[in-house]
Amino acid sequence: MEHKEPILDIKNLSVSFRMYEKGLEQKDLKVISNLNIHVDEGEILAIVGSSGSGKSLLASTVLGILPKNASVTGDMRYYGQPMTIELQQRLRGREIALVPQSVEYLDPLMKTGKQVVGVRGTKEKQRLAFKRYGLQREVEELYPFQLSGGMARRVLVSTAVIGDAKLIVADEPTPGMSKAMAEEAMSNFRTLADEGKGIILITHDIDLAFEYADRIAIFYAGTTVETALAEDFGRGPEALRHPYSKALWEALPQNGFKPIPGTQPYAGSIPGGCLFAPRCLYKTEECLGEIPMRTLRGGEVCCIHAD
Repeated sequence: MEHKEPILDIKNLSVSFRMYEKGLEQKDLKVISNLNIHVDEGEILAIVGSSGSGKSLLASTVLGILPKNASVTGDMRYYGQPMTIELQQRLRGREIALVPQSVEYLDPLMKTGKQVVGVRGTKEKQRLAFKRYGLQREVEELYPFQLSGGMARRVLVSTAVIGDAKLIVADEPTPGMSKAMAEEAMSNFRTLADEGKGIILITHDIDLAFEYADRIAIFYAGTTVETALAEDFGRGPEALRHPYSKALWEALPQNGFKPIPGTQPYAGSIPGGCLFAPRCLYKTEECLGEIPMRTLRGGEVCCIHAD
């Protein structure tokens, strides 16, 4: 069988920011380190993890909208092509669409209907998208400041689904929506994936991710510690691989809400070796060295003790 390239394939991605300390002294602050994910046609890859784990920064990196003081290393490919700045510019807003986390991405001086139509859609498609997300016809004549937070988020989702993007990066697309609207939005992402598009879903709503995603990538302190089938999380911690993934599962309210000691390290104070080691019950001297991502039981894990 002919092997198809992933829509997006990221290996050993690191992102640093050049910062000024005292006076004119400069320092490179690494925020993402050795991150690995891939997204295939027809799937939803959900990215979960605590705040500050690098989820939203990944979205900006994929779109090529990082600030000028950012430095990116690693290998990022779109259908096998190196993701150069020029390629990102050609793809952005066309073959790669963003559902941003902040409603500030909406142009405050443009009516919402015109923004959703953009350069890729039609008025008919815009109206169908608005109807799908419970937005009345008159909303297309409103400016962003006239919308509630939930309405604005639904407008943002509409901008992504109206076009012919092959990859949709959805950064927290459901906050501010009712449960029914959130499920409807996720159902539409599922439909888009089933039509062959790839979806990166960045979310804190883990339960929705488990229900609609194909695979889950667990982020911790700016790196990937595990990717697993969504169904593995339904089977419980014994089906998972990394100690942090197991701890995350046990911390969910329906699973006992069991916290673990310690906190996620901040950028600038990242330990060497396994980033989770300071909080891990299985830590050994080997955990202080380089730990590559490896395939295990149908998933991938960055842990030498996982079996």
